[in-house]
Amino acid sequence: MTRIKTGIIGIVTCLLISGFVSPALALDGFTQSDRERLVRVEAIQTTFMQQMDKRLEQVDKRIEQVDKRFEQVDKRFEELRSDMNARFEQQRADINARFEQVDKRFGQTADMFYALAAIFTTLFAAVFGFAWWDRRSILITAREEVAASTQGATLRSERLIEVLRSFAENVPDLKVLMRQANLL
Repeated sequence: MTRIKTGIIGIVTCLLISGFVSPALALDGFTQSDRERLVRVEAIQTTFMQQMDKRLEQVDKRIEQVDKRFEQVDKRFEELRSDMNARFEQQRADINARFEQVDKRFGQTADMFYALAAIFTTLFAAVFGFAWWDRRSILITAREEVAASTQGATLRSERLIEVLRSFAENVPDLKVLMRQANLL
């Protein structure tokens, strides 16, 4: 501000001097009225300088107030920036937590599918094993029953062949028939 103040004072001084000096140089001598005029000019100039100093001080105060306001605005911007950064960090943390929850849910769903696949595989193996065991046990029982039933029939047929052989010795036609059937 001092540069502005000095510049304004210099310009005003030059204007005042040039306005009052040029008529004085035009006259032949420096008179009492010229001196009085110079004293008045100096008084006016001093008054003007004092008023200019006061006004410049007021301007300086206003500029200081503006600087303070700018500092306050800068502080507000910094506060807003820190608030926004805190909000963004909170939102980022919330989003990350949500993604982690979704990942957990996908993991749980995959585990459930694996468990269901294991259950169905176990059920299939159990049903297949039961069917195989049941068929095998039925076949074994059926074979035993067939063997038991055929064993009695075999004994009967052997006795019948023995009876026919003894009877074929008395009946020659039966003997020929039994030889043809390879029973003799």
